[in-house]
Amino acid sequence: MDQTLADPATRPSAAQPAAAARVLAIANQKGGVGKTTTAINLATALAACDKRVLVIDLDPQGNATTGLGVSRPALNRSIYAALLDAAPLQGLILPTAVPRLALVPATVDLAGAEVELVEDEQRQVRLAEALTPVRGDFDYVLIDCPPSLGFLTLNALVAADAVLVPLQAEFYALEGLSHLRNTIERVRRAFNPGLAIQGVVLTMVDRRNKLAEMVEADVRSHMGALVYDTLIPRNVRVSEAPSHGKPVLLYDLACAGAQAYLKLAGELLRREAARTA
Repeated sequence: MDQTLADPATRPSAAQPAAAARVLAIANQKGGVGKTTTAINLATALAACDKRVLVIDLDPQGNATTGLGVSRPALNRSIYAALLDAAPLQGLILPTAVPRLALVPATVDLAGAEVELVEDEQRQVRLAEALTPVRGDFDYVLIDCPPSLGFLTLNALVAADAVLVPLQAEFYALEGLSHLRNTIERVRRAFNPGLAIQGVVLTMVDRRNKLAEMVEADVRSHMGALVYDTLIPRNVRVSEAPSHGKPVLLYDLACAGAQAYLKLAGELLRREAARTA
């Protein structure tokens, strides 16, 4: 695993065979669970594992965009153009400071997309259609979803192969997870028969707190092997990194949060290898 993330790297040759990217929606209908933090840091860790990764910022707040060092006011176009104007996604992809990691940003325009999509008969498949031409250019596409179930999240779930669920170790965690599972099941039946939960990641875990241990035990008893062994700790360096426009793996590679995301990426890749085998 390459941990020298700041070093320049050569992008894969165009002569390499292009397999379709694995598309993962990073989703939870509850806000404040570490969803965007997981999206940008897991993407960075996967890129460190020599994977070509695309992050799609589908949250109007645009935190994944700024968290990867892209200034939103300086942007002219965003994922909005692909969803509402049928603009080719290739023209919206931006490089980041992380080798092998690219971004489709979000701007303030995305806030109006929910209303504008209402009149579109194909509103739930816009993202899936936009993704199709570029799936061969990446190994993984991570979609950072808004913390609500609207047309943006619906587009992500229809476009995705699976859902990765960040879950904060708190009292109401299982209740929120139950609602999300019901949503995924409805989308699976109506639009995307192959959609499944790829895994559940416990975030903001404080081992000094007995409640965190109780929540972890409850989640594992209900979700079994879907719950990742890797726990993402509550870590001040992870919280500081977005204000510097960097993933925590660039901000402080040695901190506990960065190491946890590297471990999570390794575990995800092992799961994916077992699935394809």
